[in-house]
Amino acid sequence: MGIRIYQPTSPGRRRSSVNDYAELVGRQQPQKSLLKTIKQDAGRNAQGKITVRHRGAGNKRFYRQIDFRQERYGQLATVLGIQYDPNRSAHIALVEYADHEKRYILAPTGLAVGATVVTSPDRIEVKTGNRTQLQYIPTGVPIHNIELVPGQGGAIVRSAGNAATIMAIEGDHASLKLPSGELRKIIKTAMASIGQLSNIDHGNIRWGKAGRLRWKNRRPSVRGKAMNPVDHPHGGGEGNQPIGMKYPKTPWGKHALGVKTRRKKKYSNSLILSRRPKR
Repeated sequence: MGIRIYQPTSPGRRRSSVNDYAELVGRQQPQKSLLKTIKQDAGRNAQGKITVRHRGAGNKRFYRQIDFRQERYGQLATVLGIQYDPNRSAHIALVEYADHEKRYILAPTGLAVGATVVTSPDRIEVKTGNRTQLQYIPTGVPIHNIELVPGQGGAIVRSAGNAATIMAIEGDHASLKLPSGELRKIIKTAMASIGQLSNIDHGNIRWGKAGRLRWKNRRPSVRGKAMNPVDHPHGGGEGNQPIGMKYPKTPWGKHALGVKTRRKKKYSNSLILSRRPKR
């Protein structure tokens, strides 16, 4: 498991690295019954207007339907294989229940083919891949795919290499330290899976060339300082110039960095013990 670097046979290859995908074992072909098609919208809304910039192109891919709830309580599921998912950074595991029903779940690091995982609302063995309520997980154990509302399914801590830890159980809530560093309270009956998510080295990959990002549905982003004044607040000047302003702006003149976007009266404000540290 790790990052592989090739000989610099081209300018793009010289500055790039790739994932060796050593974690992918077992059955490699995706399960057809768990695939569905997704439409490429290129960042456009129902009116055809671009609402998210720098999206478009990209390779065609099927969506793997992930079981974020894992509501088959008390039933053992056997891991058939660890697979690549083009729609997310973490790997996924194909599991099979006793009645031969197959499902995809997020694969934690160390989950091996042939291992069994189980979901239960009661106290169970603390083992990688098992899923239970927060109140039954010891403090300091890494967890992922955590529910914010009991029964809703995992909503946070789902990216490659991420894990949260339980700091304390007090009253009806569990205090969690999230990957961002934020301390947050979540109701203790919410479910969470045990273990750190797979593909830990995903953040260390150097893409090397613009083409690899085009494959990933990312279009070019032009710097504002490279534009003309009519096109961007940072534009203008002869040669290489700074933006000439106290703070960066968007093309529409709004603050680009450090601006708070969270609603002041959001319902979950009382559940946040401390925000993530500033960079």
